[in-house]
Amino acid sequence: MSIIDQAGSFNLGGRSVKRLGYGAMQLAGPGVFGPPRNHGAALAVLREAVESGVNHIDTSDFYGPHVTNQIIREALHPYRDDLVIVTKIGARRGTDGSWIPAFSREELTQAVHDNLRNLGLDVLDVVNLRIMFDVHGPAEGSIEAPLTVLADLQRQGLVRHVGLSNATSRQIAEGRRITEIVCVQNQYNLAYRADDELIDDLAREGTAYVPFFPLGGFTPLQSSTLSDVAARLDATPMQVALAWLLRRAENILLIPGTSSVGHLRENLATASLALPDDAVWELSRMADIAA
Repeated sequence: MSIIDQAGSFNLGGRSVKRLGYGAMQLAGPGVFGPPRNHGAALAVLREAVESGVNHIDTSDFYGPHVTNQIIREALHPYRDDLVIVTKIGARRGTDGSWIPAFSREELTQAVHDNLRNLGLDVLDVVNLRIMFDVHGPAEGSIEAPLTVLADLQRQGLVRHVGLSNATSRQIAEGRRITEIVCVQNQYNLAYRADDELIDDLAREGTAYVPFFPLGGFTPLQSSTLSDVAARLDATPMQVALAWLLRRAENILLIPGTSSVGHLRENLATASLALPDDAVWELSRMADIAA
């Protein structure tokens, strides 16, 4: 048994995955653009993750672009039978590294084929539609047209399962009228709790929720509170933040990213960190702490 087994598992697209996974975004260069500073280190992180029991990797062909998927293929192909690779479409990168919506039928279809080619796959396990009405967070707007394209690609056998990223509750409901939604990937952490009700709703329905930016947007006082709790538990702030997310709901799947083997090991060690009830209470109040 690996250490991350202590965090448990959850269903993702009909397959059981460990609740501690790995996000590949940081394998690309600065700003998630261009090649990594250390190609060998990027390969080593991926191999260490899988050897440590990780069987859920999150990526996208617009990371780099193309960079992270090509590194994943070089490091791990042929893939282990239990490995679930989740990717995203719906954006492209400008020559300056900007993030540009890519919602046309041609762009979405090309994105699926790019992911297939660069990952070396015949079919993609899970594809999240990244909703780009607002780059910085969920914003209302119909997703019927782009999601219908993705559902068509699913019927063609190029995609097994579909998820949504940067989505509102209304968009999730709209998406379910088009195809099954197996996961939702939104920003959520100790300080940013806009999806509290959504997480509980998804948990009741057995749908996975994948939070990103586990330490994003903290005020100095919030950061101080987290650091104080971490010091008492002889843990890092990142470990405590991840442990709170694991405790928050059983349908939460974590994908912390890093380009360092040492940092990866610290993240995965979170599985063995038991938060006492008083720490959970103190951490849960962080969203209400002002600067």
